[in-house]
Amino acid sequence: MDEIQYFNKKQQQSLLECIESGKITLIASTTENPYFYVYGAVLSRCTVFEFLPVEPDELCRAVERAFRLALEGRDVSVEDGVVPAISGHCGGDVRKALNAVELLTGGAADGGTVTLEDAKAVSQRSNMRFDRDGDGHYDILSAFHKSIRGSDPDAAVHYLARLLEGGDMMSAARRLLVIAAEDVGLAYPQVMPIVKACVDAAFQLGMPEARLPLAEAALLLATAPKSNSVTVAIEGALADLRGGNVGDVPAGLRDAHYQGAAKLGRGRTYQFPHDYPNHWIAQQYLPDALRGRAYYAYGTNKNEQAAKNYWEKVKNK
Repeated sequence: MDEIQYFNKKQQQSLLECIESGKITLIASTTENPYFYVYGAVLSRCTVFEFLPVEPDELCRAVERAFRLALEGRDVSVEDGVVPAISGHCGGDVRKALNAVELLTGGAADGGTVTLEDAKAVSQRSNMRFDRDGDGHYDILSAFHKSIRGSDPDAAVHYLARLLEGGDMMSAARRLLVIAAEDVGLAYPQVMPIVKACVDAAFQLGMPEARLPLAEAALLLATAPKSNSVTVAIEGALADLRGGNVGDVPAGLRDAHYQGAAKLGRGRTYQFPHDYPNHWIAQQYLPDALRGRAYYAYGTNKNEQAAKNYWEKVKNK
């Protein structure tokens, strides 16, 4: 029961209430997301508690207690600032903090001192979670994508740095390319080749220099105008397709480059747009079943509005 002191106050209260009422007969723990890794039949009979990172101020008590126990009866001093340094660099993980204390005290000779420099060396990377296949990895990727979508360049480079520090340049590069099409899209279509060039340069350079073109791409995307009109259009078309709303290709649009095609009505009604003013002539392209369906809506950005104004002038003459 001593370990309950390391939970935050809300967790302590909820857990104590369950214990006192006799509701808990089995306690199990996992570092993975239980909704992904625990059988549904078991999970449906459980109450799930998420253990959140412990705040540094609360964690100091555990670190101080660990030092007292580890150095009891020994002539070893602890320099000022060591406890806060460990508490602040372990990412709210009590286990990591205690491991750092164990390492520091185990290597300290009698008559010596646990220094602040030693504490920083031991805990300098302990606050990072490098779980390539777990929740933490996908949470960071999600935050990276949403920060760029939300046009926050500072958050974008923060999460990019976390991905690169975790050694996952591939996921960062792939996500940048997706964002260029999904969230910037036609508001700034030139961004795709620029981001692709940055990604190519990153893989040619390798780390640590690769951080520069990838950061350039992340900042460019974060500060670019946004439009999801591409996403909305293709998702609408796919929804009709998957719902069985397809229809036959109009006869005028079918392949007519073979003998006998004309006898079958292939391409006979097709009008070649380049033969008309402004390279456009009104004709039906969608199947009859989808006639009049609109998937694409021009975005409110300058680029798409310019295209909209151009085609309104051409088509309404």
